[in-house]
Amino acid sequence: MAVVENFKLPDHYEIEPELREQLSGRPGHQRCMEGKGELLMVLHEVPRPSIPERDALFFWKRQDRSWMQPSGPGLNQLGELLDRYARAIDAHEEVIDEADTAAEIFTILRHAGPLSRSTRNLVQALEQALTKDLDDRDIRGYRDRAREIERAADLLNIDARVTLDFWRAMQAEKNARSGARLNRIAFRLNLLAGFFLPLVAFGGLFGMNVDIPEFMKPMFWGILLGGLSVGGILLWLVGRGTGRSSDFDVELDITEDKESP
Repeated sequence: MAVVENFKLPDHYEIEPELREQLSGRPGHQRCMEGKGELLMVLHEVPRPSIPERDALFFWKRQDRSWMQPSGPGLNQLGELLDRYARAIDAHEEVIDEADTAAEIFTILRHAGPLSRSTRNLVQALEQALTKDLDDRDIRGYRDRAREIERAADLLNIDARVTLDFWRAMQAEKNARSGARLNRIAFRLNLLAGFFLPLVAFGGLFGMNVDIPEFMKPMFWGILLGGLSVGGILLWLVGRGTGRSSDFDVELDITEDKESP
């Protein structure tokens, strides 16, 4: 049963039937196919972010061991394909060095993953072509260069992830330090309120608009001292159990001391 191809090979590709039968209705993954002394190498263009479809390039090696590319004889377009991969990786590396937001790093990550996979599969396709013809020096040279690009793509993907994780850790540390400061401030405010609460209560009680006997008026200073004493006792009782700094607070204080000039 004939397969309806959704892609079209170049008109000058007169590949033999056994090789054509290995093709499906779509270009498929990057690979090198063999049939009766001929090779057909399927490679992918530089992937585009968020687009799963891949544009394919076909390179045909005839029985006379000469390569044909979509534009005609030779393998120049394979070198141009590797140039496009290298430029895409270099452009992202420059952005990582100057990125100021996590959104920029996330945009790079969405492209770095497909770039890493595509370059890895591209190297595998070139390796397959070499296993079928070990003396092909042109393919060997392109394979070695493709390996370098593959390593650069992997490093790009790793750098982007490490950068994003580093920013996440820094933000978590800032949030923890800010939370610790707020907790200490709230605790001190609560202690201050607790200290003056008895004094305010006593003042409100004895400040009511009622007739106070003359013998109670000299007790003003006693009431004041009594309120302060009760507030101090409450302050000591509460502060003894909850006023101790946690290990994390101590660590933050040490870090702040080191950072301060």
